[in-house]
Amino acid sequence: MSRGGVTFAAVKRKKFLLEKIAVTGYAAEGKSLARHEGKVYFIEGAVPGDVVDVFISTNKKDYGEGKATRFHELSPERTTPFCIHFGTCGGCKWQMLPYEKQLEYKQQEVAQNFRRIGKVELPEMAPIVGSSETRYYRNKLEFTFSNKRYLSADEIKSLPPLPARQERDLTAGVVNETIASDPSVLQNGALGYHVPRIFDKIIDIKECFLMDEVNNLIRNSIREFALANNYTYYDIKQHTGWLRNIVIRYCTTGELMVNVILGHDDETERNRLLDFILGAVPGITTLLYTINPKWNDSIYDLTPVVYAGKGFVIEKLEEFSFKIGPKSFFQTNTKQAEQLYSITRDFAGLTGNEIVYDLYCGTGSIGIFLSKLAKKIIGVEVIAEAIEDAKINAGLNQIDHASFFAGDVIKICDDDFFAAHGKPDVIITDPPRAGMHEKLVIKLLEIAAPKIVYVSCNTATQARDLALLNARYKVEKIQPVDMFPHTHHIECVVLLTLRD
Repeated sequence: MSRGGVTFAAVKRKKFLLEKIAVTGYAAEGKSLARHEGKVYFIEGAVPGDVVDVFISTNKKDYGEGKATRFHELSPERTTPFCIHFGTCGGCKWQMLPYEKQLEYKQQEVAQNFRRIGKVELPEMAPIVGSSETRYYRNKLEFTFSNKRYLSADEIKSLPPLPARQERDLTAGVVNETIASDPSVLQNGALGYHVPRIFDKIIDIKECFLMDEVNNLIRNSIREFALANNYTYYDIKQHTGWLRNIVIRYCTTGELMVNVILGHDDETERNRLLDFILGAVPGITTLLYTINPKWNDSIYDLTPVVYAGKGFVIEKLEEFSFKIGPKSFFQTNTKQAEQLYSITRDFAGLTGNEIVYDLYCGTGSIGIFLSKLAKKIIGVEVIAEAIEDAKINAGLNQIDHASFFAGDVIKICDDDFFAAHGKPDVIITDPPRAGMHEKLVIKLLEIAAPKIVYVSCNTATQARDLALLNARYKVEKIQPVDMFPHTHHIECVVLLTLRD
């Protein structure tokens, strides 16, 4: 027996197909929602107005989650994606939405998170600040080599018939899992991005609109040279293969840094490869290589070696210069970072007499950006290498009233520290996606600075922290900022003032 496109038996199963479901709204984090017989379903790959079949992968009592697998009607809100990898690559999942509609849904998500999670008194939210450039806006990209190439939908259709037991679900992810052991299908490997939720396969990226065309030149040239010379691509399961990653940093100043990560050193072939890159891409100002013999891709405990150039690049935010090395953190959208930091500076309301504490200061970019209007900048960051970069950047900009300290804010900011450096008039906090640790929130309530400017890349955890800060602080201003067009990611700046 069936009802509304799904059998009674299917309702009890963990995975099943839900047919011809009307998508009615936007949920959060890039998902849309549909309702069927009193139950809410969160759907990937669809937008409000679509009518779709959905493969349900998570089936709970009150909700389900799944991915659109077939479209019966397309929403009038849709537009044509501009990238040939759309639908496979997870980098720009919202290309099918006009940019104005993306901003509308992001604004909606911020409002929902603050109301549902924060549950504090809120002022009227300012309209989200959109990006003037919706393509070629990133200054950093990382590509991965893999001997296992992820197949596109068209490639899957051209495959020989699969055994009947494997035809239960024809989504690309499942089919790619079933053919993983067939090397003839995955010949030549891939150089590109990781497949969402599939750790051992890479999409072979031919074009990418996230960075200037130089990224395509670098990646495609290296791929051709590697194939011509039979260089081996990394196998993440077997921990074999020579070529592992390419990291590109292209600044608004025109400086271009490329770091090639190799599984082991082979001086002759390494030099051949690097010399080829220098010849193929004459705009490179710094070329490095890093030998990574580990099982993971992180290079933060490794030493990149300079092959050509000065070993770093210089990026600018307004008139401020920042030295960026191969392991430095820096905002990946330079022009929108200027917008984000300008809003932070405006919210801080500095007059030249304030002591500003910059928590989670990283390489000091926010503190340095605010420095001309502050009496003193105190930056605190747990990563010691980032603090060294912050000190270098302060010196590069001839800022002598900024001090940076490595360590845990909770341990550093005691009475002796305040006696030496002064208590803050303004606190800037820019935590990672997980938000602030509850102990830090308690510490901020204890410090009781007159103003807190909270910069966040995750409005859900930001809203959670605002609820805790509500014990002593009132939310005065809220400003969402879109740093990453065509994705569901949102930045948000909130001004809090100490209650009387």
